[in-house]
Amino acid sequence: MAAALRARRGRASHVPPPAVKTLRLLFIIGVIAGFIAMLGPPVFTLANLASLPGNYERRSDVPFGSHGLSLDTYRPPEAHNRPIIVYWFGGAWRFGSKEQYRYIGAALAEAGYIAVLPDYRLYPEAKFPDFVQDGAQALAWAVHHARDIGGDPNRVYVAGHSSGAHLAAMLAYDEQWARAAGVPAGTIRGFIGLAGPYALKPDADDPRIIFTEPFTLADWQPIQLARAGAPPALLIHGDADQSTYVGHSRGMAEKLQAVGVPVRLLIYPARNHRDPILAFARWAPDQMPVLEEIGKFVGPH
Repeated sequence: MAAALRARRGRASHVPPPAVKTLRLLFIIGVIAGFIAMLGPPVFTLANLASLPGNYERRSDVPFGSHGLSLDTYRPPEAHNRPIIVYWFGGAWRFGSKEQYRYIGAALAEAGYIAVLPDYRLYPEAKFPDFVQDGAQALAWAVHHARDIGGDPNRVYVAGHSSGAHLAAMLAYDEQWARAAGVPAGTIRGFIGLAGPYALKPDADDPRIIFTEPFTLADWQPIQLARAGAPPALLIHGDADQSTYVGHSRGMAEKLQAVGVPVRLLIYPARNHRDPILAFARWAPDQMPVLEEIGKFVGPH
């Protein structure tokens, strides 16, 4: 009996005091909160959580370039010779990370593509053209490692949303950046722009701190850089977009058409700035058919 009591007392002595339990609980809550914060705003957090299980393979934090940046790749199981879509997130050149858009990489992979989602330097660390150069280095990585990730180096597309669409358009329509990164001429097969600012004019909201001298509008406006023989474009925009005026996409389409570049312009009524990327979420109601339009644009796998 005495031995049994001593055993119970010995076990009881290992029970953590209330303060330790509280600290452990706070630590767990902190880890969960940090993970959710990494996934982005609530609407995107839900989309990312829903994408965690899925029929795709993800490789994260692959280093590229010369500034300590990394990218994530998404691919269908046993992928071989698939089209590659390099996608850059938006965030006004100030905010965001590739981790916040896992659901987009997952959706593209489950649709049959190889998706590459890179990070790029943001303000105040970077100004134009630093982030375009980062994008070119990510594009070069995708081209040079295409076979390793199950992709076709002859079917590489650049895509993005908002400021990410601007970055992708700069690579598609100003050859100097990709060429400087070692990307062969003619590599980019098409540009997919979601709510992009293609005729960017810095104003009171951006007092020339990101786009500034010695560069001018002619250097950073894709609408001025379109040329004959450039990659075709798929431009998608909502006409209720309060962040990037729909006129950017209309003007870009007109310029591309004027120089003989094929373009498909899709403007959706009563759609806002986020709707084109929420279309990639599994659960989003009344989705815009962005994935379907990408399928038509890119063609068969």
